Amino acid sequence: MKTFQNLAELAALVGQEVAVSDWLTVTQEQINLFAQATGDHQWIHVDVEKAKAGPFGAPIAHGFLTLSLIPKFFETSVRVLETRMGVNYGLNKVRFTAPVPVGSRLRARLKLLACEPIDNNGMQVTWLVTVEREGSDRPVCIAESVSRRYP
Repeated sequence: MKTFQNLAELAALVGQEVAVSDWLTVTQEQINLFAQATGDHQWIHVDVEKAKAGPFGAPIAHGFLTLSLIPKFFETSVRVLETRMGVNYGLNKVRFTAPVPVGSRLRARLKLLACEPIDNNGMQVTWLVTVEREGSDRPVCIAESVSRRYP
């Protein structure tokens, strides 16, 4: 976990990889719950037997499930002490570059792309988030994540 006293301390690292998250395992239960929450019940995600005979040999996580793990990756890797609130502001670019078979262990590399002052002494923070799957040489997701932090 990388801990920063304030937003100025974080902003000094623009252009650098700041942190790497903890590993987390994607389970079939998570995939099923995500399908239930979003209504996306495509067989490649939720029909275990059919997916075993499919192109990946197992069910795979929804791309948007992988994307939705970004806040968890931040939670385990970066903290700014003198902030009272952070909110997601959006995404600039997202690509799902490889499948995430059930049981995969994922982590994220977090590179700070920009820190721009905003109203109320806040900071708009743009990160390059590269989600890796253990044992693979290709990332599974690459996204530019934008958040706003307030002291």
